[in-house]
Amino acid sequence: MALGFLTYKEVWETLEELWQRRSRCKEGGLVEKVWLGEMEYRQALEIQLDHVERRARGKIPDTLLLVIHPHVYTLGRGGHESNLLVSSDLLRKEGIPVERVSRGGDITYHGPGQLVGYPIVLLAQPDVHRYVRALESVLIDAIGRFGVPGRSVSGLTGVWTGEKKIASIGIAIRRRVTYHGFALNVNTDLSYFRRIHLCGLKGKKPTSMSEFLGKPVAMEPIRDAIGEECWRQLGGLA
Repeated sequence: MALGFLTYKEVWETLEELWQRRSRCKEGGLVEKVWLGEMEYRQALEIQLDHVERRARGKIPDTLLLVIHPHVYTLGRGGHESNLLVSSDLLRKEGIPVERVSRGGDITYHGPGQLVGYPIVLLAQPDVHRYVRALESVLIDAIGRFGVPGRSVSGLTGVWTGEKKIASIGIAIRRRVTYHGFALNVNTDLSYFRRIHLCGLKGKKPTSMSEFLGKPVAMEPIRDAIGEECWRQLGGLA
């Protein structure tokens, strides 16, 4: 079941009321979608943390935040600055921030044309491996609807199309609630990845849905597909 997208202004007027009416549905879970539009990375992180606290207190249901970020590089808690291949001075001149954050993983890029998802999900058991595999499955099934084959790779995190990485995953858990999430290259300018060792992996290359299909891809149907797969596959984790 797919629910309509909400703007952030509507979130608190609807989620708490909805959660009071139905704590679980017949499909086994409830994952609401919230479309944040284009938003700076730090602002979206603040919204995530607010959702985490509300979810931990049982005030809102499991929620998928979807967003597009302006250009930004992020380093996970175990990331190495040596995997950034250009100077911070150059990035400052271009107005591109580098953010050190609490998610797992190394360095990645976010920017226009990339769909970023932050599932805020209360886990019955904080099984990180199971949750990451579930996110990979969500993305593989979602992009498969559009004729883009995806696969997981043993020993690595994320989704791959052929030998190239099409989606990155990096998560964190607080009070048994997940935050951070995934980044799917839809129409992304892949040249920005040449400035990093992708997710700390030397020699690995990115791809995008538009590169694989040879044409631009509409973002809204991708949002819908991912929302539906999150509803189907993440709702049973609580």
